[in-house]
Amino acid sequence: MIPKGKQGKKLKIQVLAGGISHERDISLKSGRRVADALTDFGAEVVIREPDHDLLANIKKDKPDVIFPCLHGASGEDGALRDILSVSGVPFVGATAAGSRLAWDKSIAKILVSREGISTPASITLPKDTFRELDAETVLKTVASAISLPVVVKPARSGSAQGVSIVKNQAELNRAMIDAYVYCDVAIIEKYIEGTELAISVVDLGAGPIALPPVEIEPRDGKYGYDERYIAGETNFYIPARVKPQINEEAAALAIAVHGILNLRHISRIDVIVDKKGVVWFLEANVAPGLTETSLLPQSIAASGNSLGEVYYSLAEAAKRNV
Repeated sequence: MIPKGKQGKKLKIQVLAGGISHERDISLKSGRRVADALTDFGAEVVIREPDHDLLANIKKDKPDVIFPCLHGASGEDGALRDILSVSGVPFVGATAAGSRLAWDKSIAKILVSREGISTPASITLPKDTFRELDAETVLKTVASAISLPVVVKPARSGSAQGVSIVKNQAELNRAMIDAYVYCDVAIIEKYIEGTELAISVVDLGAGPIALPPVEIEPRDGKYGYDERYIAGETNFYIPARVKPQINEEAAALAIAVHGILNLRHISRIDVIVDKKGVVWFLEANVAPGLTETSLLPQSIAASGNSLGEVYYSLAEAAKRNV
């Protein structure tokens, strides 16, 4: 169970949802679900877009706390959080600095690996470098160095957009083009076959707690955008079908990454467990999806808590500036 927050005067919470990123629709769904859960718990809630009226609406609404439900660059690259930090209103989630560390997957991998945590071998390729050099020779060299299969993904993007699993050389160039649609930097990462787990971390001020890991089993073998948000495309297992020791190791890794990347209040850490039982860090999410098919709400339910209770406790933690 997550420790319950202090009960006092009910908070007025401004939920931010929408934005202009590729993940706008998911953000709107997350925001609506959070707003409904908070309202059911007794909070006064208003939903706003992060548009040109943002600061004016903050002054107009006079919220006690802001709860960002913004996915993609507009909510996770740190820029908006910098603005919120000077608005004078506390907000739920990572600071701007923490967001920037986690949002760039290549940076997050470096920081995490420096602390002795396993993460798949990878090469980061900016689009300009890819254009200037002989692309075909570069990709052949990379494929030889890392060895196929590999995962190609944007360095800064969410919801698995632009992600490809590449099993042969012919697919690699197409995968790079797909990744560059979403970001001008792509990561080519060694594919690790195994069991994918998502571990949500919650910190209400007394230290981070790992919620029950969710095991992800996509029907077609790839946990892409459709598999994340279309019901029935993926099987989820809570508790995960791994040995208790692996669950504990994955939870400990998630808590460690949450600290290494200087995250706050809430995060989701994605890992994969290979056939030998080694837990590999894949990426960290500072604004996890909160839709009806998202992983963090499933973890909250499995922990024995209600969504409204946890979201409200997060708002209380933000108000206490912890």
